[in-house]
Amino acid sequence: METKQVEETLKERVLDAIKTVYDPEIPVDVYELGLIYEISVFPINNIYVKMTLTSPACPAAETIPSEVETKIKQLRDVNDVQVEVTFDPPYSPDMMSEAAKLELGFI
Repeated sequence: METKQVEETLKERVLDAIKTVYDPEIPVDVYELGLIYEISVFPINNIYVKMTLTSPACPAAETIPSEVETKIKQLRDVNDVQVEVTFDPPYSPDMMSEAAKLELGFI
């Protein structure tokens, strides 16, 4: 039970770190944009993030995933971080949170 709580706390901190990463062209963080598909915490505090980009030709294709990795690695108790970029399923603006859609004028 206690290990599950520790994992949740670390996962919440990972999520908070991810929410500090912004697409340089869009004033919304990558989580609210819907770019994060999966966050997993494995023993011994190894973090796996599966994410996408707004398009394969995204100008920030190199910087966004490495910034996500760097922000997570800065967290206390994190051992290792793996960030995988996928385009399956392809990104769609429908993946944005309501807050992101509101911020960008979609609703």
